[in-house]
Amino acid sequence: MKAFVFPGQGAQFAGMGQALYEQSPLAKSLFEKANELLGFRITDLMFDGTDEDLRQTRVTQPAIFLHSVILAKTLGGEFQPDMVAGHSLGEFSALVAAGALSFEDGLTLVYKRAKAMQKACEVRPSTMAAVLNLPDETVETICAGIDDIVVPANYNCPGQIVISGSESGIDTACEQLLEAGAKRALKLKVGGAFHSPLMEPARAELAEAINAIAFSAPVCPIYQNVCAIAETNPDSIKANLIAQLTAPVKWTQSVQNMIADGATSFTEIGPGAVLQGLIRKIDPEMAVDGIS
Repeated sequence: MKAFVFPGQGAQFAGMGQALYEQSPLAKSLFEKANELLGFRITDLMFDGTDEDLRQTRVTQPAIFLHSVILAKTLGGEFQPDMVAGHSLGEFSALVAAGALSFEDGLTLVYKRAKAMQKACEVRPSTMAAVLNLPDETVETICAGIDDIVVPANYNCPGQIVISGSESGIDTACEQLLEAGAKRALKLKVGGAFHSPLMEPARAELAEAINAIAFSAPVCPIYQNVCAIAETNPDSIKANLIAQLTAPVKWTQSVQNMIADGATSFTEIGPGAVLQGLIRKIDPEMAVDGIS
């Protein structure tokens, strides 16, 4: 069984999508439709923007979504998924590629999500940090014992968790995690504390937008970040998508469950190769490739 997976924020790079735009008439028409829907030429920022331009959440998220979804659409009959998943933002790409959301509705939600998250980041200084070579339980216990907002945000692969919270909370957590034996506890260059309670204002804003849009049953199960299990019911998918902003991304658990349910290969669609690396760490024997 073939699984297709879609990357999240952090996979962006200057020039992303340009070759696709130039080589495929279908891709060009979809990129131009996106420019029109967004009200600005995101393609200019994707193709010619600086790394700093692309790091703005309101640009990063729709740019990665567009690269991934348009790439999937240009595959035509080659895109025959038995199951899909996406890491954080990538869940929206997966839902559009699997037919649960239209291209237009998916882009609208992603842009609203990006703006709401950027706004939430500006309310209170917050950040994230990558923690290496500690058991999940140790990270969870240390975060829970800190008298500030610090939570596990991304279960990326065994021995790699990203934590999220207030600036002071993350500083304290990093000190304690290193004392507990972490190989590294490194603050990330991100706009704020994604997948933490600090995203509650963005979650409430996004919930309203998601509930206003009709979702369809996807052509195959999607393994969602919040629950890590197969979902096909549109109402469950919507509820999980809303919860995702303040809940951890259970990527390790999702991939493990996809394998347990019969996945024999994984193909990453979109910029970068981050998910391919994570999947190889989760199961070194798994067949993994990418289309970018």
